[in-house]
Amino acid sequence: MNFALTPEQEMIVATVRGFVERELYPLEAEVERSGEVAPEVARMIRDRVKALGFYAPNVPVEFGGGGLDTLSFTLLERELGRASMALTVFWGRPSNILIACTEEQRARYLAPCVAGEKIDCLAITEPDAGSDVRAMKTTARRDGGDWVLNGTKHFISHADVADFAIVFAVTGETDTPRGPRRELTCFLVDRGTPGFEIRKGYRSVSHRGYHNCILTFDDCRVSGAQVLGEVGGGMAVMNTWLFSTRLTVAAFAVGRARRVLDMAVGWAASRRQFGRRIGEFQGTGFKLADMVTEIDAADWLTLAAAWKVDQGQDANREIASAKLFATEMLGRVTDNAVQIFGGMGLMDELPIERFWRDARVERIWDGTSEIQRHIIARMLLEGAGR
Repeated sequence: MNFALTPEQEMIVATVRGFVERELYPLEAEVERSGEVAPEVARMIRDRVKALGFYAPNVPVEFGGGGLDTLSFTLLERELGRASMALTVFWGRPSNILIACTEEQRARYLAPCVAGEKIDCLAITEPDAGSDVRAMKTTARRDGGDWVLNGTKHFISHADVADFAIVFAVTGETDTPRGPRRELTCFLVDRGTPGFEIRKGYRSVSHRGYHNCILTFDDCRVSGAQVLGEVGGGMAVMNTWLFSTRLTVAAFAVGRARRVLDMAVGWAASRRQFGRRIGEFQGTGFKLADMVTEIDAADWLTLAAAWKVDQGQDANREIASAKLFATEMLGRVTDNAVQIFGGMGLMDELPIERFWRDARVERIWDGTSEIQRHIIARMLLEGAGR
């Protein structure tokens, strides 16, 4: 097997890492202090990324994007994982689900996202519907040529900076051998639409500056032209496009873990106790050995899953495995880093405590570790049953 990156992929890794270290690292302390990204900073990041030619890298070339294959895009996301998520959101990676847009919708939604003129957010999760998507209570009823939405979404990432939301709602029921099943439909809802409100969400210990929001729909009317995909086909749209977000989370975890490891190795090589570098003590050295081994394993799991997608093969189990292992690995790596840094690991003079806090949410969003284990086990059993 050939594990070497192509020259283009090596260029992507070097360019993105250089940008992250040069442009984003210096901004992180202010984001942590204020919990905000100033609008002028967001514009600056967008402008500089566009100047690099890396904006909307995941969107196919025929729609104006960079057209990266899954493996190359995963490498890019891995390097972005090193930096504050509040800053990297402005790199510009429109949701792949927008590729399902009609020609008219592409002009209104996809093209402006590719050009850096609009930002989307994805609205699925509700107070009573997290992992169980079909339990959602937000509804949309047909009224002539329009649809009227009612309900609440929460934990909606970066909705405060989004120009429109990609919203899933219940539009009917179908009978199945297991009983009635709710049909979901996807809608594109513009900020400022009457009856659509975006409110600040909960204060989170993870990813300061990258806000979660609460979205409410109170007789919010949208036209039939704002249905994404088929009416009642929301799950098909979701399953076609959104599995890749789990690969993104896995790549983020690997990139962040590499940064943490670099800092831990540097500390262990320079910090001295009892006349020796602390890395020479077995208790510290073994932690470093375990950290790099787990990071390498997560890296290869993630890249192998991305490669399989590019081969046109079903990679759902591999993606679930990558998301599960990489996010849990990040939790262990950051915890070990705190231990290596000792008391300073918990002080906000260093970013180690931030990495530790940020790591916790990765095992929850985009499908909890328990959901990933369920997917993996189900697919193994299905394979055994054939």
